[in-house]
Amino acid sequence: MRLFRKRAGLAVVGQSQSCAAAIQELADKPCDVLLLSSVEMLRMIAESGNGAGRTARPKPLLFGMEESSESFLRAVRRGACGYLLSDASSSEVVAAIRAVASGEAVCPPKLCKRLFEHLSRNASPLAEVERGPAQAGLTCRQRQLMQLVAKGMTNKEIATNLKVSQFTVKNHLSRIMAQLRAESRHQAVDVIRAGGYSLQA
Repeated sequence: MRLFRKRAGLAVVGQSQSCAAAIQELADKPCDVLLLSSVEMLRMIAESGNGAGRTARPKPLLFGMEESSESFLRAVRRGACGYLLSDASSSEVVAAIRAVASGEAVCPPKLCKRLFEHLSRNASPLAEVERGPAQAGLTCRQRQLMQLVAKGMTNKEIATNLKVSQFTVKNHLSRIMAQLRAESRHQAVDVIRAGGYSLQA
């Protein structure tokens, strides 16, 4: 990672060649920004539940990507905070890391426009989700479960807390994500909060 050497405020805490290795490394080495080279890696890491016990999850930034609306929108749905094309310069990559770390989102202007167009075309389905967990069909039990997810609990911890099996927790989460059109448990929490509903117990 020569690109990041001698960059003030930046430090590389890990580097992995495979998704499985990255998931394991994330469990041991917390970070602020997670650089990924594919949407598939983002999906696998999100589904692994990695970092579930942490207050702040690493912010995913995809780099070396193609200029594809489909790939870009998949990345956004899976929680990406940044999307850089393969022609991004070294300075653009560093600037994007700093921006994402500070809570901003980064993407090429053309793809940003396509995101707005996509949201405009799908306004009605989004409005349905934004009515919140109760109107989206979540039961009291499911809302209780999502409160525990928002606290960063793992499936095992949630199962112990609710006195149910981990299999039951997994089934509930699958149904909730489908109902809220979320790609991961973390995105489901974000969708509920975006609807103006608190997940405080």
